[in-house]
Amino acid sequence: MANVIIASPADIEAMRIVGRMASETLELVGDSIRAGMSTEDIDRLVVEDTKRRGAKCSPLNYHGFPKSVCTSVNNVVCHGIPNPKHVLKDGDIINVDVTTLFGGYHGDTSATFYVGTPSPEARLVTEVSRRSLDLAIAEVREGARLGDIGAAIQEFAEASGTSVVRAFVGHGIGRKFHDEPKVSHVGKRGTGLRLRAGMIFTIEPMINGGHWDVDILDDDWTAITKDGSLSAQFEHTIVVTKDGCEILTARKAPLKNSEGVASLTM
Repeated sequence: MANVIIASPADIEAMRIVGRMASETLELVGDSIRAGMSTEDIDRLVVEDTKRRGAKCSPLNYHGFPKSVCTSVNNVVCHGIPNPKHVLKDGDIINVDVTTLFGGYHGDTSATFYVGTPSPEARLVTEVSRRSLDLAIAEVREGARLGDIGAAIQEFAEASGTSVVRAFVGHGIGRKFHDEPKVSHVGKRGTGLRLRAGMIFTIEPMINGGHWDVDILDDDWTAITKDGSLSAQFEHTIVVTKDGCEILTARKAPLKNSEGVASLTM
């Protein structure tokens, strides 16, 4: 069995603080996203806001990652590298993945934003990803199993005509950026590690409009859909409780240019 840390009350409080910081930085990104800005502009915004809080950006130099935030546009599944030449245009979707380091703890959250008016495919993958995360979080409680989380995502996504990326998973988080357990976004109910109160991990389903397979570009980071279809992702950091979970990166209000902009019609 994986060596999974059970957080103390002090750990959980520290994670609430850093989770709130990450969430507020992501809210600022949502307020700012627009056609004509570059992904490098987003990186700069995240760096400045994080520094203002007295915190650091976890991704910078993590295993050699060259920037402070991941910006994944359209068919980029995850780990997109900000670039001053990559300018957002109307109709794009972009996932912005913020991880903040404060007081020795990491808080990790992401959302997919609409730039202008989304296409039907963009709307579908984004809203399926958003809803998949909600359904997965609803499965979390002491005594549930990791497979229940993956099953909830897979059942909904595949019934919606989309697919779930297998190559990347959610992860334990706290004093380490990535830790046990690994949280697959596909699975079978009643299987996998049994959850215990105090476990802290991310759930971050990546949903593709076509096949779930991915390719990695020559930069050794950027993951794209193998078939060129669009991809979307949402992520929260959560802590398991006796009767459910607490979302440590919960937002105070819907994100602009994302939540509440479009609803999924099934």
